[in-house]
Amino acid sequence: MVNTAVKASSMSGRRKRENLHNWLATFVVLIFAMLVLLPIWWIFRSSLMSVGALNAYPPSFIPHEWLWANYSKALETFEYWRYFVNTFSIIIPAVLFGTVTAIFCGYSFARLRFRGKKLFFSICVSTILLPGMVTLIPLYIVWTKFLGLGDTYWPLILPFLTGGGFFNIFLIKQFIMTIPRDLDEAASIDGAGRMRILWTIIVPAIKPAIVVVAMMLFIQIWNDMLQQIIYINSMSKFTFAIALTNFTGSFGTNWPVALAATFMTIAPGIIIYIFGQKSFVEGIVLTGMKN
Repeated sequence: MVNTAVKASSMSGRRKRENLHNWLATFVVLIFAMLVLLPIWWIFRSSLMSVGALNAYPPSFIPHEWLWANYSKALETFEYWRYFVNTFSIIIPAVLFGTVTAIFCGYSFARLRFRGKKLFFSICVSTILLPGMVTLIPLYIVWTKFLGLGDTYWPLILPFLTGGGFFNIFLIKQFIMTIPRDLDEAASIDGAGRMRILWTIIVPAIKPAIVVVAMMLFIQIWNDMLQQIIYINSMSKFTFAIALTNFTGSFGTNWPVALAATFMTIAPGIIIYIFGQKSFVEGIVLTGMKN
């Protein structure tokens, strides 16, 4: 009886410690989450204030007056839907090409046997160490001078025919390597070819990795103002990233209206992440893990 009471007491104490640790961990996560969300809230809060209230000191965390008219003022000069179409005219084909080619390349490195496989893989790994600024000018000369694709979206889309970067290929490869080869062999015995094995067995099994690659490509293109501003010159072809620079000028900037336009441009990215965050987190956690 005494031993049973001691065990019950120790288990009760262990549960209390675990509950305490869980509460502390939750509190720490909430603090970091608030720090991450603070800039987004500050943009939204500032977009609903007047210029005077925005410049007031000390700053208020919540607007005293919610000026939703700032969004209608922003839409008067900020052609939101045109920039929306222009931006996604780059994102949709680039993400599609990058994801599909990353799947093919990752499958090739994970499953196929061919001469020079290790050499090609090593060369691809070395491309990660090459800064993008090094290739910026040579690529600009090739796209504009030799191929005549200046002021078009093609220089921003065609590079993603190579998987959108070796990290995406490596991520897909690592996921495919976690799938037993016995499934491939069983399917080949039943008469399935490599393409059928890839699209009916491999791809459904690596869905989290595919979502991660697609979302990372989306974020990369969405934030890539440098290349967009280099290749796109016509105002009718401006993307969100370029169009936001129109709100700054020599005679001052109406920051509440500019921040209203900024919040409208980041809203699609937030919505897309909310819908895909479960698979995104799962893909990051499972990267490289073996069954």
